[in-house]
Amino acid sequence: MKTITKLFATALTAFAIFTTTNLNAQEMTTMSTNNGMAFKVGVGLNGGLFRKSSPMEYSYGADLKLQWDLTKDVAVTASGGYAKLKGRNNALDFDFIPAKGGVKVFAIERMYLAAEAGAGFGIEDGAKTNFIYTGGLGYEWNNGLDIGIRYEGYVNDSSSTTYFRQTGQYAVRLAYNFKL
Repeated sequence: MKTITKLFATALTAFAIFTTTNLNAQEMTTMSTNNGMAFKVGVGLNGGLFRKSSPMEYSYGADLKLQWDLTKDVAVTASGGYAKLKGRNNALDFDFIPAKGGVKVFAIERMYLAAEAGAGFGIEDGAKTNFIYTGGLGYEWNNGLDIGIRYEGYVNDSSSTTYFRQTGQYAVRLAYNFKL
């Protein structure tokens, strides 16, 4: 648990530093078109840690996320990428392509709550598809920088050659969003 505590402490400290250093009197600009909607593409890097009871130890990956801002407070997301889960003592490594859809709710200015669900398509022969669910929070700056923390759970098919019991990770995502 100490490693997870350190990860969260580091993420929260970085989040606090980034948000408090930009709290000067600034005019809020939005990335929207004339009809109030906006499209963004985010390129991100991910890293996470699992609980001690999990067969997995850590993960890393990259993603591409499409975001459609329906209003200034609600956005719909779709993402895909690559993820690698590393097992404890090199017992099991699992490579997959996650495909998820979800929603972001901007509760306070640029701060958001996010939820996603989708599938993780195993790359190895005999690997089955995982069900993936996530929930977290983050902050999106006007300059395009986006940082988020989340819990991501995995439910695996027991007939898979890369089977591991249901588990989840605590992850950090650093990304940059491009306006379309």
